[in-house]
Amino acid sequence: MAAMYVCICNGVTDATVREAAANGVRSLAELTMRTGCGANCGGCAEFAEQLLHDERTRVFAVPLIAAAA
Repeated sequence: MAAMYVCICNGVTDATVREAAANGVRSLAELTMRTGCGANCGGCAEFAEQLLHDERTRVFAVPLIAAAA
């Protein structure tokens, strides 16, 4: 699967954002500190934050569903 750039200014891909979420990043501010995503023009901030949220939700929702079954 081809990588999609989330932050062109700093070359941050969706895979990088997903990996950051898996490694415990919980906020856009922390994502920016770790990856530089959103640090320049800020055009990616809303999308990066949504992707981070979606990934956190996906990562934590699966075990809860499995535990309930």
